[in-house]
Amino acid sequence: QLHLAESGGGLVQAGGSLRLSCVASGRAISDHSAGWFRQAPGREREFVGAITWSGRRSYIIDSLKGRFTISKDNTKNTVYLQMNSLKPEDTAVYYCAALPPGVVISTSEREYEYWGLGTQVTVSS
Repeated sequence: QLHLAESGGGLVQAGGSLRLSCVASGRAISDHSAGWFRQAPGREREFVGAITWSGRRSYIIDSLKGRFTISKDNTKNTVYLQMNSLKPEDTAVYYCAALPPGVVISTSEREYEYWGLGTQVTVSS
């Protein structure tokens, strides 16, 4: 069973940066493509981006391109979300998720089999 644990969230001023980490345990994250989602207060959870099992291909939604980057270090069993130029509207709980082996990449929440508990990111104006 793959377990995921996010860290790195916190309170930051607008314009600042945070790097979220998602550490996998139980199985190798190298067998899984992974994604990041976020859920703001009163809103549905939304897809942020994803990265393939190898880490060679990544995808970020258009509205976050240029500010957010996903990376993966299979030697550390960790997936990262680098967030720059943060805005108050980025305030949300951020979740890491992993796809079943064999699924290359997906934007659909329903395809992700493994989830972390989330980490809170709060951006003050």
